[in-house]
Amino acid sequence: MCQLLGMNCASPTDFNFSFRGFKCRGGNTDIHAHGWGLAIYEGRGVRTFHDPLPCAESPIAEMVSSYPIKTLNMMAHIRYATQGGVSLENVHPFQREMWGIQWTFAHNGEVPKFTPKNPQESGGCGTKEVPMLGRCTETMYHPVGDTDSEAVFCSMLNALRFEFKTLPPLPLLYEAIQKLSCEIVRGQEKETIFNYLLGCGQYTMFAFSWPGSREGSKVWNGLHYLVRSPPFKTAQLKDVNYAVDFNETNGKSDRVAIIATKPLTTNENWKEFERGQLLMFDNGLPCSRPYECVGIERCGRGLSSRAIPRGEICPYQYSSNLPKILRQSVCKALGRDGDDCSLVWAEKAVDLGCGSGQSGAQFRQCVGHLTGVDLNPEMAKEARDRGCYDRIVVGDAECILHRDDEDVGRQDYDFVFACDLFAYIGDLSKLFSTVRKGLESRGGTFAFSADIVNESLDESKEEDDDAEFVMQSCARFAHKRWYIRSLAKDFGFEILLCRDSTVLRQHNGKDVLGCLIVLSLPASQVV
Repeated sequence: MCQLLGMNCASPTDFNFSFRGFKCRGGNTDIHAHGWGLAIYEGRGVRTFHDPLPCAESPIAEMVSSYPIKTLNMMAHIRYATQGGVSLENVHPFQREMWGIQWTFAHNGEVPKFTPKNPQESGGCGTKEVPMLGRCTETMYHPVGDTDSEAVFCSMLNALRFEFKTLPPLPLLYEAIQKLSCEIVRGQEKETIFNYLLGCGQYTMFAFSWPGSREGSKVWNGLHYLVRSPPFKTAQLKDVNYAVDFNETNGKSDRVAIIATKPLTTNENWKEFERGQLLMFDNGLPCSRPYECVGIERCGRGLSSRAIPRGEICPYQYSSNLPKILRQSVCKALGRDGDDCSLVWAEKAVDLGCGSGQSGAQFRQCVGHLTGVDLNPEMAKEARDRGCYDRIVVGDAECILHRDDEDVGRQDYDFVFACDLFAYIGDLSKLFSTVRKGLESRGGTFAFSADIVNESLDESKEEDDDAEFVMQSCARFAHKRWYIRSLAKDFGFEILLCRDSTVLRQHNGKDVLGCLIVLSLPASQVV
């Protein structure tokens, strides 16, 4: 299949280093020899290059790789044709104007819902072959070529254009794109491979991954990313003998997020996307939750257009009283006074997905030492500035709780909590395993909130009853109650409290119900 490269930056940066290695995969170190393309945002404009020749042999690619174009946002694609002939019209990235903004799209995978039944007769994905997504009832955008990728892009734009009559704030856009992505996969989860980059202006790029392998192939198609930030180090390309010491070329204000189908370097810590994960990249940082997008919007880096007015963010839409309710539930489960915050009942605690620190502020007086961890450095900075944490770590749960991690240092905890985190993770088994490892030395408590199927916004009545979780209409995961209970049992936890039918937040003016759960790792399970 094809391969993707994306780059999102805090300051204008050239992409020569990454593209030097990436273009080798277009017919030299890999088989993707059926054309290549590149889209580079420059202000409101976008500069594009397309060539049906192999990227490794293309004179245009050679010129681009040595031409220091600086940008905040770019994407590239090398093609291995599985649908549509080797021709210019089938080369990614695809480009359309919507709302006075240049949108670009590059895709890796196969999407059965958008595969033309008779491409020879229809000339490819014609209008009748393209499904409508969301609530869309009319089409504005149509594919030119024969690929399922371009058809998906057009359908997503049609759905977004139909949904929003004003320029959507980033949190609403994030939710809408997540919902459309999951709709495309739903019903054909095993057959679908859906990894894409979606650019919407000079600042913002979305990346989604539904990974997999084609039938009969061992090649895994997913997405990986890393963030290069100070202190910079030397990076060695994987596909060519070339290295750069970024400490000599970059400044203190530079930061670059790189997204690729497969890691481009041999000595950097690339992270693979989770299945069904949507990340929004802005300012060289990944955002994985709508409320993280609010800060970006308020800094003036949201969508910008001269064509249509900007929509407004409801100030209460992405906040709630959930942290306080979770603290009261934990205190009740442990037999403590939930209103007396002066009682310290945990020595070392970790707040998973701490965000801006609202949940940490609620638990601060209850624990002796509090660590916050979040993937987003900007949110971690807000949490640090709040002053309620003894330590802040930028990363995921595994980097702080895994006992084999030598970089951070092994820490033993007796309390782990996650407020409004599960809604952004589908498969929870890895998280439960990691939390157990963090608690098993002392034993302790694990508390969290969860959107629960049938107590949520789930509108998909056709969902398989055996499914462990579903994507809701609000682009958040809801889990089955039996699934969470089975995970607790499998990993040796006891359920101390399960507070059902709790109002977790509001969506579109309606209460969203879920549950608060407090688990304990008994002494008999401690190793």
